This record gives sequence, structure tokens and C-alpha cells, in this order.
Amino acid sequence: MTMTDIEPATDRLIHPRISDEARPRDDATWFGLGLSSLLLIAAAAAGGSLAAYADLPAFLIVVPGTAAVTLVSFPLEDFRRLPAMLGAALKRRVLAPAQHAGRLLRLAEQARRIGLFSLEDAQARISDDGFLARALALAVDRVPAETIERRLRTELQAALLRQRIAADMLRRGGEVAPAMGLIGTLVGLVQMLANLNTPASIGPAMAVAILATLYGAILANVILLPLAAKLDRHAQQEAVSANMTIMAVLSIAAQESPLLLEATLNGVLAPADRVALFD
Repeated sequence: MTMTDIEPATDRLIHPRISDEARPRDDATWFGLGLSSLLLIAAAAAGGSLAAYADLPAFLIVVPGTAAVTLVSFPLEDFRRLPAMLGAALKRRVLAPAQHAGRLLRLAEQARRIGLFSLEDAQARISDDGFLARALALAVDRVPAETIERRLRTELQAALLRQRIAADMLRRGGEVAPAMGLIGTLVGLVQMLANLNTPASIGPAMAVAILATLYGAILANVILLPLAAKLDRHAQQEAVSANMTIMAVLSIAAQESPLLLEATLNGVLAPADRVALFD
């Protein structure tokens, strides 16, 4: 069979690149943050001026203070990596498990019908899934199955560890923020008690005392802890997708029947996500 014959057959079989439009967006994070912020602003505005809720000393104690205390618990390199990992998790378009299973099964069918080396051409079309592309490259190079599995699982564990560290940093910040709010409250109370003979100083000191607690509660419970939960969920999705990829590539390398692979993948998918490409 010539490459001219393989190319159109490959196109009919797989279509591995899944466009952003085909991927369901996960907008829950932005919707939740936006809605919670809107509700807080509306509640504050309904009770008076929003300017009353702005206090620079309280902000400095809680927000930069939380970042500084959290930094004590982690290496600086992890702290620098956090924005990139958080941004990737928030911007990522989620590929549904059924879509990913379908892609893997079409790759297996392509390898069975056209040959394992036809997957070399498919690698260029799955650039949106680097883990899958690297796994296929190992299979095409005839790397032993044990080596493929060991390398892929090592890569997966390293990726999950990075995401766990990022989530742990956010959780640590969520623990620290209320404590910094309490510290701000104590600072404000000390300032107030020290200036009881100066009525003009009591108001600003009370603002620090009350708003620091408010800032700490908002930072922890509206921002940091929900984002940590989002990273945990992102890691779970990555683990499921990567494990499906490992199972599929090992099956392809062993030249097993795609029907057997379909049954294997359906064993790890939820009932609503199970696929039936070969029924």
C-alpha cells in the first residue's frame, strides 16, 4: 500500500484534531467568581458607599501578608510556577471522556487496518494532546510495552505532583488569609485603644479592625479555596485522560483488537460516557 493510499484512508478513520468549538468549555470558575463578586458588591452598595469598604492598611496586611506567609512554606520556584499552572487550568477547554475515548479507539482502528507506522502521520494532528502524541511516538518506535508504561506513568506522576503542589499552595493561602485578617483586627484594636483620647483616630483604626477580617474571609473562601478545589478537579481529569491514553497505547502496541480496547475503556468510564464504536 502506498502513502497515497494511506493518507485518504487515515483521514476517513480518525480526524484526531478536535477543535476548540467541539470541546465543552468549563466556564464554571469564571461564572462562580463573577457571580460571587457581583453579589458581594451589590450587598455592599445596598448598605451604603462602596468606598467605606476600601482600606489600604487592611488590604496590605491581608493580601500581600497572606502571599508572604504562604511563601514561607514553599520554595520560591513553586511560587513562580503557580500563576502559569493556575492559568492553564482556568483556560483549558475540557475534552469530554467520551470524545477522548473515541479518539483513542479510532487510532487503534487505524493502526489495525493500515498499520502501526501510519500513526506517525497522526502524531502531527494531535498536537493539542502532547501526552498522547508522545505515547504514540513510543509505540511507533517499537519501544517495549513495559518501557512505554514506565515512562508514561512517570511523566503522569510528575505532572500530577506539580498540580498537587499548586493546589496545596492555594489551600495554605486559604488557611493563612483568615489568620492575617485576625492579625489585622488585632492591629486595628491596638491602634484604637491607643488613641481613645483622639476621637478622629478611632474611626480609621476600627476600619482596619473590621475590614481586615472581611478581606481575609473573602480571600480565603471566595478565591483561594475554590481555586484549590478547581486544581484538584483538573488533576483528576488529567489522570483519567492520561490513564485512558496509557491503556490505549499499550493495547495498540500489543496489536490487540480495538473491540477489546473499547471494552477496557468503557470499564473506566461512567455509564453515560461509554462509547460503542464497534457495535
